[in-house]
Amino acid sequence: MPKPAPNRPATGPFETPRGIRNPHPLMVTDDYVARVRAMRRERKARLAEVRTAREARRYQNRAQEAIDRAFSPRPPKTPLKARVTGATEARGFRVENVLYESRPGILVTANLYVPDGCDARRPCPGVLGPCGHSANGKSAAIYQRFAQRLALAGFVTLVYDPYNQGERDQYWGLEDDFARKIRAGCCLAHNMMGKQLELLGEFFGMWRAWDGIRGLDYLLTRPEVDPTRLGVTGNSGGGTMTSWLWAAEPRFTMAAPSCFITSFASNLENEMPADNEQYPPGVIGAGLEEIDLLIARAPKPLLLLGQHLDFFDRRGLKEGYAELRRFYELLGAPASHHGLFFGPDGHGYTWHNQHDMVRFFHRHAYGRGKPPQVPDAELPDLGEKLLATPKGNTIAAGATPIYARIAELARAQDAARRNKGAPGAKALAKTVRRTLDLDGEAGTRAGRKRPPHFRALRPALYGAVRAACFAVETESPERDADARLRAFLFQPRATQGHTLDLEPRAALWLPHISAEAELNDPRLAGALLKRGGLLALDARGLGMSMPAEGDFFHGYGMDYLHHGHGLLLGRSYLGRRVHDVLRVLDLLASEGVEELELFGRGQGALLAAYAALLCPDLVTRVTLRHAPISYLEWATAPLVGWPAANMPRGVLKRFDLPAVYRALRGRLNLVEHWDARCRTVKRRAAGTGAVKLPRRRAAVAG
Repeated sequence: MPKPAPNRPATGPFETPRGIRNPHPLMVTDDYVARVRAMRRERKARLAEVRTAREARRYQNRAQEAIDRAFSPRPPKTPLKARVTGATEARGFRVENVLYESRPGILVTANLYVPDGCDARRPCPGVLGPCGHSANGKSAAIYQRFAQRLALAGFVTLVYDPYNQGERDQYWGLEDDFARKIRAGCCLAHNMMGKQLELLGEFFGMWRAWDGIRGLDYLLTRPEVDPTRLGVTGNSGGGTMTSWLWAAEPRFTMAAPSCFITSFASNLENEMPADNEQYPPGVIGAGLEEIDLLIARAPKPLLLLGQHLDFFDRRGLKEGYAELRRFYELLGAPASHHGLFFGPDGHGYTWHNQHDMVRFFHRHAYGRGKPPQVPDAELPDLGEKLLATPKGNTIAAGATPIYARIAELARAQDAARRNKGAPGAKALAKTVRRTLDLDGEAGTRAGRKRPPHFRALRPALYGAVRAACFAVETESPERDADARLRAFLFQPRATQGHTLDLEPRAALWLPHISAEAELNDPRLAGALLKRGGLLALDARGLGMSMPAEGDFFHGYGMDYLHHGHGLLLGRSYLGRRVHDVLRVLDLLASEGVEELELFGRGQGALLAAYAALLCPDLVTRVTLRHAPISYLEWATAPLVGWPAANMPRGVLKRFDLPAVYRALRGRLNLVEHWDARCRTVKRRAAGTGAVKLPRRRAAVAG
C-alpha cells in the first residue's frame, strides 16, 4: 500500500500532474491498434477478390470516393496574382523567385528552376516540389539540390514554402512566450492551424495540397512547361504532400514520394504522431491504407522512395509496394511504370534517392538518354538569393495570416448558423449526438436497462484519498475481443468494500486531466469530499489511462495521436470521452442513483456540459469551472492552448457552446471560464458569443 501523499494543488492548464497513477497508458492506443488491424483484415479480403482489370478499377473508384471526401471542401480558384521578384543565374539553369496567391491574401513563396534551353519553342517537362519539414523551407540544401538536379536534367521545377516554413511564418509579429513556442517548430504550428480548421469541418491537408495545386496552375502558365509531362516529388512532409497531390490532382503524370509511405498501422503501432495534414479524415474508416491513395492513380508512372534506416517503417513500404505492383500488373502497365528504391541512410532526401528519382522521371518524360549524375559538391547553395520577399516573410509583405483567414471563415459559419434560429434543447441534443458520433442508447433509459459491466479493483490510497476504484467497460469491442476500453470510477470512502455503494442522490467529479490529482486538491474537491457522496471519473486517455509520456499537453504527443487516429477512423475522440461519461451515468442510474450533480473542470467541464445536456432526467445540477467560452473564440484566436482532442470536427456549422449553456439554464452554475489560451475569465469576452448567466457562488471553494 503506497504511503499517503500530501495534499497538492491542482495542476495548471498546461501542467501534467506528477506522481499520479496511470497504470493503463496503452489502453487507448491498443484499442486503436485493434480497430486498424480489423480494418486491414477486411481490406486484405477485398484485395484478394481483385483479380481482373475491371475489378481493379472498381477498387480504385471506391478509394477515390473516400479520397475526394477527405480532401474537401475545395475553394474556388481565384487569380494567382503571380509575380517574379528576382532571379539568379547559375551554371545550366536560372532560378526565379516567385510569389503567388493560393487563396485571396494567402501568399506562397516559391523558386522556379528553369533549365537553359527551355522556352516556348522547346518546352520542357515540369515538376512540382513540395518541401519537407525544414525550418528554411525551399532554401534547405537538400531541396535546392533535388531542384537543381532536375533542372540540369531538363525539368522546369517549382519548389514552394509550406505554411510556417521558409518565408511563410504565419505568426510573425506575435512575440509572447506561447507564440514563440509554436513558432519554434513547424510541426507544432501545423497542428495549431489544423485543429482550428477542424472546428470548421476543414482539413489542413487540403489547405496544404491547395498550395500545391495552385503551384501547378502557375507552372502551367509558363511557356517553358509542357503540360503533358508533369511530375511531383518531395521528401518527408513533402513526401506526404506528393502522395496527397497525386491522389487529389489528376493532372500529374508521374510521381516520386520519398521517406513517407509506410502504413497507417505501422505509424500507430510504433507510436508515431504525425502532422495534422497527415490525418486525412475518415480514410481508415473507409477501409483504406496509405498505399491506397497511390493505388487510386495506377497505372501512371510512380516511384516509391525510402531509406533503410528511416523512422517510417520500411516494412509498411515494402508491403504497400507489393500491393501497388499487383494493380499495375492487373491494369497491364509495363514494369517500368512502377518502382521501389531504398537509400542506405536515415531519414532524408539524400543523393541516392534524388538520383533514382531523376532517372525515373527522365525515362518517362524523355524516353531516351540518361540524365547527368551531379555530386552534391558541384551544386551551389544559393542561400538568401532564393528569398521572394524583402524581409523574408510573407506577413511582413502584406499577406493575410492563416489564423485571420480561419477567423473570417468561422465568423461566416457562425452567422449562417445563427440565421437559422436557436434550436430547442431536444433538437440541440440530437445535433450534439450527431456531431460527436454518439450512439442512440448511451445516456438514455434504454442504456440504463443495459448498463456496462464493471470490475471492482483493489481499494487503495490515491494520494491522500482512500477510494474504491471501478473499471467500467464503457464500450464493448465491435470487432476484436482483446480490446477493452474502460473508464475509471473512484468512490472515496473509509471502508474496504469491493462493490458500488450508492445513495439516491450522488455527485460526480470530471477532472481536467486526473481525478486523483484533483481529489487531492482541497481548493477543488475538498468541500465535496467532506460532504460525502462524491464519485470521480477518469474518461479514456485521462488519469488512470493517461499516456505514459512526460507532457500530456504537447501538441505532438500521444493524446494528440489518439485524436488524430479518431479523425482517420471517422470517430470523434471527444465524442468517445463523452460516451464514457454517459455509460457511467447509465451504470449509476442502474445502481440506484436518481439525482446526480455533475462537477467539471477544464476538459472535464466540456464532458460535464454535454452529459448534463444529454441526460436531463438524471443530472439535476451541473457546476462548470474553467469551461471554454465558445468554439467560435477558439476559431478566431490566433493561438489556442486547449488540446486538439477537444475540437469536434465541423462543430461551428451545427452549434456552439453558448447554446449548450443556455439549454442548461436553471441547472447550470458557471464558476469561471478559461479562454482560448486557458487563462481565467470571469466575465463574458466581447464578441465571443459566450452566454450571460447569473453569477452564483459555486458549490466548490474558489
